[in-house]
Amino acid sequence: MKTLALFRHAKSDWSDARARDFDRPLNERGKRGARAMGEYIRDTGRTFDRMIASPAVRAAETVEESSKAWKCTFKVEWDRRIYLASSATLIDLLKELSGDPKSVLMIGHNPGLEDLIFDLVPDDGSSPLREVVEEKFPTATFAVMELDVDDWADVAEGCARLVEIKRPRDLDPTLGPVLVD
Repeated sequence: MKTLALFRHAKSDWSDARARDFDRPLNERGKRGARAMGEYIRDTGRTFDRMIASPAVRAAETVEESSKAWKCTFKVEWDRRIYLASSATLIDLLKELSGDPKSVLMIGHNPGLEDLIFDLVPDDGSSPLREVVEEKFPTATFAVMELDVDDWADVAEGCARLVEIKRPRDLDPTLGPVLVD
């Protein structure tokens, strides 16, 4: 059994229309969301043997802000393949993991992370939380899957069960969508 946690980068800043997508930083709401999720993850007591992340600025800043809340720093493996990756690319990356970590945290982007959940978790009712992802997998969302594999090389479609999902708005309603009357 392996554990894979996914953490979508927090809300990014779109104020500079000239900025490359890769270079967009977090906005203030994103920084608050990353810290809130970092506190939540810390409070769950979850630990990770490996942390791999997209090197895009908004993902790196999500790691930085959430680490402040965890009150520790992590050795992060930056992998550009995570940036805008498809689910298939993310599965390939997982299959290549060395050192046999029991638990991995991946910080990245949609639609890849969301599609990874859809590919790994069967749509057969065995993971009721899958419906939450079908509704939306917003920025700064944290999800945990248990994979029914002994080796990362065996990761395949349908091998997982979604056991936890937490959205920023679940922690603080002001971190959710802005409702307009």
